[in-house]
Amino acid sequence: MKIFHNKSEVSDYVQHLKANDDTVGFVPTMGALHQGHLALVKKGLKDNNFVVVSIFVNPTQFDNSEDLIKYPRTLDADVALLKTVSETQIAVYAPTVEDIYGDNVQSESFKFDGLEKEMEGAFRAGHFDGVGTIVKRLFEIVTPNRAYFGEKDFQQLQIIKKLVELYHIDVEVIGCPIHRDPDGLAMSSRNTRLTKEHREAAPFIYKTLKSAKIKFGTKSAKYVTEWVERQFEKEPLLELEYIIIADTSTLKPVKRKSNKKTYRAFIAAYAGDIRLIDNIALN
Repeated sequence: MKIFHNKSEVSDYVQHLKANDDTVGFVPTMGALHQGHLALVKKGLKDNNFVVVSIFVNPTQFDNSEDLIKYPRTLDADVALLKTVSETQIAVYAPTVEDIYGDNVQSESFKFDGLEKEMEGAFRAGHFDGVGTIVKRLFEIVTPNRAYFGEKDFQQLQIIKKLVELYHIDVEVIGCPIHRDPDGLAMSSRNTRLTKEHREAAPFIYKTLKSAKIKFGTKSAKYVTEWVERQFEKEPLLELEYIIIADTSTLKPVKRKSNKKTYRAFIAAYAGDIRLIDNIALN
């Protein structure tokens, strides 16, 4: 398996593949890979001849410096996991901060038609400037034909699609279904940091989302939102940060349902000091 730490090397590699009429998929990650990431890689290999996986803990998208320090860095284990899928069709790009940012570790400033101001944007200052900065730079370095993102970070997925549209980047952005553990918890690199008690409590998030979906069929968004808030009040190990039912195209909270629009319910909650997010399509 080819492992690159330098942007010019990975760029040359992709250009060589494209010169041979091969297509290249791209899965950007922050490492600590799990089966959810592998599902994206497998989809990428199904659609393309080769896949590049970037492994980079991006400092500009953490609003909490403690979270950045604690974020797991497991490159050797990540490479070993990727080798179980393919040793010849997957390449890894694991850059240093300097390779990406030089000596200027700062975000660019972005406007994504208001998508960046909702939900995560309202609770995590500067987060989507960091996301936009790193994804734009990775697209410029790797120049893939297609890029794959999980719907667990649905807001991020919509923002990256908008990034590609606004900057006329020649890449097809593909969203992939949320990958879950058997008990329903959405897979996340953060899950490894949960205590035993919090791990046992965490599936409550998806269970509540599934019930909210049923209620949304006959009840208003306001009713469902308040119902979810009451459920979390009964769960002592989880602290709800927000429950928002939003229009999937604008991500703005729903005021009145329309049969012509699609909606999702989004939850962010803390299990101890670990922040978990999840969402579900409602119609």
